[in-house]
Amino acid sequence: MQFHHHGYVSGDPRRHPAAGTGLDRPTELPDTMDVLVVGAGPAGMITAAQLSMFPDLSTRIIDRRPHRLEVGQADGIQARSVETFQAFGFASEVTDEAYRITEMAFWKPDPANPDHIYRANRAIDDEVGISEFPHLIVNQARVLDYFAEFMDNSPSRMRPDYGWEFVDLTVADDPDATDHPVEVRLRRTGDDNPDAGTERTVRARYVVGCDGARSGVRRSIGRKLEGDQANHAWGVMDVLASTDFPDIRLKCAIQSRSGGSILLIPREGGHLFRMYVDLGTVTEERKSTIRSTTIEEIIAKANEILTPYSVDVRHVAWHSVYEVGHRLTDKFDDVDDRERTPRVFITGDACHTHSAKAGQGMNVSMQDGFNIGWKLGAVLSGTSPAELLHTYSAERQVVAKDLIDFDRTWSTLMATPPEEFDDPSFLENFYVKTAEFPAGFMTEYAPSLITGDTEHQELAAGYPVGKRFKSAIVSRVCDTNPIHLGHQATADGRWRVYVFADGAAAGTPDSPVAKWAEWVATDPDSPLVWGPKPGPDDDSLLDLRVIYQQLHADILINEVPGVFFPEVGPFRLTNMEKVFGVTTTDDIFTERGISRDGAVVVVRPDQYVAAVLPLDEPEALGAFFRPVFGG
Repeated sequence: MQFHHHGYVSGDPRRHPAAGTGLDRPTELPDTMDVLVVGAGPAGMITAAQLSMFPDLSTRIIDRRPHRLEVGQADGIQARSVETFQAFGFASEVTDEAYRITEMAFWKPDPANPDHIYRANRAIDDEVGISEFPHLIVNQARVLDYFAEFMDNSPSRMRPDYGWEFVDLTVADDPDATDHPVEVRLRRTGDDNPDAGTERTVRARYVVGCDGARSGVRRSIGRKLEGDQANHAWGVMDVLASTDFPDIRLKCAIQSRSGGSILLIPREGGHLFRMYVDLGTVTEERKSTIRSTTIEEIIAKANEILTPYSVDVRHVAWHSVYEVGHRLTDKFDDVDDRERTPRVFITGDACHTHSAKAGQGMNVSMQDGFNIGWKLGAVLSGTSPAELLHTYSAERQVVAKDLIDFDRTWSTLMATPPEEFDDPSFLENFYVKTAEFPAGFMTEYAPSLITGDTEHQELAAGYPVGKRFKSAIVSRVCDTNPIHLGHQATADGRWRVYVFADGAAAGTPDSPVAKWAEWVATDPDSPLVWGPKPGPDDDSLLDLRVIYQQLHADILINEVPGVFFPEVGPFRLTNMEKVFGVTTTDDIFTERGISRDGAVVVVRPDQYVAAVLPLDEPEALGAFFRPVFGG
């Protein structure tokens, strides 16, 4: 973390100085704004948090609840989400607070006594090292709290506006002919609010609907959720209980011979746990009554499945009944073609619904929000053309479809009696074999305005174009600290350019790195020369970092090209922290398959690899960024 470059900081360095809209942020909703985010769930909060780092933009986030969420339905935090939290600065806090999943146990009917269950197998949660971050369980409400804190600490001092319910919206016939073309009708909520029921209209340049499966924003733009109807029901409960079940603090898939199945999820805090209890197929006769299943019935069903063990529930923190349905909209915005720029977007459950078994709802929703958040920030701040916004629906709709296909398989397997599997180990084998998908690392964006082709992929085989940038240990030269390269990227809307040097030492005349750096610093075709200037710092557009093949002690820092030492802040201080070498135990070139001739890896603001380019062709960088920055 860098601070002091704007002057001495004696307080919390995570709290940025107020700027832009944060200097005089109105308490009440203004009549006009750049972006209105509807819904303060995971997708909405990460969208607003990303936009809060653009202080010159007016962004508001509303929610019909009168206050912060107290008990969240979602709880599974996949490793990809923790990577994302690192960019927002709270990965370590969440990890310290959460329950960490390291193994999963599989319980099945005991062959010696099929009416009883026994532990048949265990599986390591991430046995191949998909990520350096763990798989966590923590209340959704706490995740929202961390995003709220980030927003409040941001230059824009953003806070959710609670007690506002979305009613409907209309988009002007010619959106480009007016500054705020989306008219939104809102209604005051709250039992104790004397203004409850009153309506008002606001106008926005863009609206992001993060308002759940019954989304009013989705309805207003004419999108519909299409797909399978729910045909299987589950009771879910967060409880404190006394039990003789030995794996109560271990994630478990429990299958009984005739009583159904349970997915057991230990919760944070050492005592709370969640159970998804199989309530069976929802027949036509049961459709009208399944939702009224009582907590007592859910507990009784759980005890039936757990035989010979039992749970004596002492306290119920939350419970519900839901039916598994897999539905998806055909577009995640308000346009069917490219006749105009989209003005309204939907995220999360508003555009894709599925079961909770794979632990994907909150995680995929947050990636939706991260995706659209930085893109809106780039367009509204003038860094990128409005054409960029077409990539949101194109990218995220494919991800949602893949998720629904996976979840349909997983939820079906969880509801299948174990005796119906040809292979008794099929469920646990499937869990291990597909671990990378639920962990959040199978997303691979197709070529587009912001994702290049794979012509030069062999130069950095470990950084597949379109997939997330997987971090690795490097040694920072200025202070000799071994650090994770990817952890230095923050959620500030900037693009990252990682320059992996050839084998020549720093300062070698006419080396590929030296020539690349000179081109980027001076050539008229370089984005640093012709590109937009979103801020006064030299690195406000592109965050350039160089990684040498030598140990840090063998790198003469004064011989490194000056473009890797940007001047920042009002005092024009030199940033020394962008030059790296390998360590004695970790060689990122070997670990990530980087060519010893060097390579340039371009990474999007949302941590996905956008391009792999040759080090000896610096003009390729300019060609890539021309359409991205509208040059």
